[in-house]
Amino acid sequence: MIVEHALLPVRPELAADFEAAFTEARPLIASMPGFRSLSLSRCVETPGTYLLLVEWERIGDHVDGFRGSPEYLRWKALLHHFYEPFPVVQHFEPVLTDSTSGVPPAVTAGVPNSQ
Repeated sequence: MIVEHALLPVRPELAADFEAAFTEARPLIASMPGFRSLSLSRCVETPGTYLLLVEWERIGDHVDGFRGSPEYLRWKALLHHFYEPFPVVQHFEPVLTDSTSGVPPAVTAGVPNSQ
């Protein structure tokens, strides 16, 4: 499994429009081979920043599959104009996961996990 991570800097005055556009765009990515799950979260301290996490079976499912598809062109048209500056997307391989969900637990030095 690969976790795609992107911090999405959205102009705060466009947050509601971005969230509506993302709702429309979500089925595009969810229909792709290798897609497992997606979460979009808004930062509490910086409301114009969103965290996008997408789980893929393999990195190629995202990089070659989704980004090389006609669905990606629609995704770009719906979402990319909201970003300022354009986000950096990175891919991660899980090292430690919660045994019930497959999602890595929160790890903070010296602080026990609150689960």
